[in-house]
Amino acid sequence: KVGWYNAVLQPAFHLPYPDDTLAFVVLSTPSMFDKALKPFVNKERLKLIRDPVDQCVSCHLSRVKEKFPDQKVDVIFDYEILPSRKPKFLAQTAAHVAGAAYYYQRKDVKLDPWGKKKIYGVCIHPKYGGWFAIRALLLFPDIQVPFLDQSAPVDCVSTEEKRIELLEQFNFHWQDGHYRDIIEVKERYSEEQKAYFATPPAERFRLLGLKSREAHFTE
Repeated sequence: KVGWYNAVLQPAFHLPYPDDTLAFVVLSTPSMFDKALKPFVNKERLKLIRDPVDQCVSCHLSRVKEKFPDQKVDVIFDYEILPSRKPKFLAQTAAHVAGAAYYYQRKDVKLDPWGKKKIYGVCIHPKYGGWFAIRALLLFPDIQVPFLDQSAPVDCVSTEEKRIELLEQFNFHWQDGHYRDIIEVKERYSEEQKAYFATPPAERFRLLGLKSREAHFTE
């Protein structure tokens, strides 16, 4: 429910919907690359003008909206920002309150070793570890679910030592991706997929066999 999200954030980040409004957090799993992105690129290569992943996600969510012709469905993508430059929604907070992935933050560590350093939090999925992405929020403004029970996310990094290791790896060594394997995972990105996401956005067209275009790219 939107109210679960708004309850843990400052008013500046609240979603402008009643508390009981139904919402879904959309994640992409490791298999998205082969099952969704590559087929999409092969089919739409002449129409790709910005980031292929963003366009692929947008295409699939448009199909979801078509499945509900009698319902109003609002979509907010993870890369969208407000005129104030704030994100339209805080993806990791949304994933946590939806029970999709646990958002580990500095406050989850009792003996804080970082002093005045800025420490960013990170979501870990109980099946995919850090090998997933939060892509969008689907909102159904006309559907109110007052009796929906909230499910807590799985606390899969449960020890103090592991939480410190996770936040250390994510904040200071995120490029090597070791934080993604903080738990034993069922599935991870393929080598091809790792190479794709490790490549600067403007150069990713080349990896997919596409000509680079001047456009707006997102991570």
